[in-house]
Order: sequence, then C-alpha cells, then structure tokens
Amino acid sequence: MIQVGDVLPETTLMEYSEVEGEGCSIGPNPVSVAKATAGKTIALFALPGAFTPTCSAKHVPGYVKSAEAFQSAGIDEIWCVSVNDAFVMGAWARDQKTGTKVRMLADGDAAFAKATGLTLDLTGKGLGLRSNRYSMLVKDGKVATLNIEGPGKFEVSDAATLLAQAKA
Repeated sequence: MIQVGDVLPETTLMEYSEVEGEGCSIGPNPVSVAKATAGKTIALFALPGAFTPTCSAKHVPGYVKSAEAFQSAGIDEIWCVSVNDAFVMGAWARDQKTGTKVRMLADGDAAFAKATGLTLDLTGKGLGLRSNRYSMLVKDGKVATLNIEGPGKFEVSDAATLLAQAKA
C-alpha cells in the first residue's frame, strides 16, 4: 500500500472535458498522474463510486465549498478520483456543480486504485473492484499526508481534515 513519502504511481486517469481546449477535445481526455502532479500541490480524495449517497451529500460538496480555502493554503488543484468512466465522472461533476473547483478524474479500470493498494472489493455486492475512501496531500508527485477511511466511516477523508493538514 502507498505510504507517506512514496511517489504516486505512473498511471493515467481520464477526465471528461465539456469544451475543446488546448490539447484536449470534447469528451474523455487522458491525464498522466506524473505529469499533472509535477511541481504542484494537489488535494486528492478518492471515493468508491460516483453518485453514492455519502459521497454526493458530504464528500464532493465539502471540497467544492472549501476550494478557496484550499487555494489560500497553497493547494494548486483538488482532485476527486473514483472507479467510474469519464462520462459518469463528467455527469457527476455537472450534478455537483464542481466547475473548475474540483477535477473529477475517472479511474475506469481501477489501475490507480490497484497501483496504490487502496482498493475496496465490492464484488459480493455486485459493484466490482472500487477505491477505498481516502484523502491525501500530494506535493510534486509525492504523498505528503494520507488519510484512509475505515469501513462505513466519514472521519478522515473529508475536506476539513485535509484542509487542516494543508494549513499545518
């Protein structure tokens, strides 16, 4: 399992883009974790799935609401990573009104979750392999803090906990 001080795995996540931009087309676009974290401080939180009740009611809104405070604490970007496809993550971003405050990144084949060792096996519930719920601060591609949530809990992966660590 990934630890504080480790470099994030060199994987590719996908991000749904609503508008064509420099180097990106409308639709799913690849995001190299190594390139996207280089020289930046990222507040990253991962969730088992899009549109799940706790994640939609507490996690994503907490990070959206705290986006300016994260920026004031020196955070360059906030990432939400989930084992869904880019289309689902794009729809969830629209539903949650994340705008440019939170990047909604898809780990469609769970490659990032597997590479970090932070998987949650929900095959018995018909949901397949997912990501654990966690949050971390990433500085220049390295894990600076890591908060792994216990099953059924909402104590350490929330925006308030990660924001306090960013300010420390």
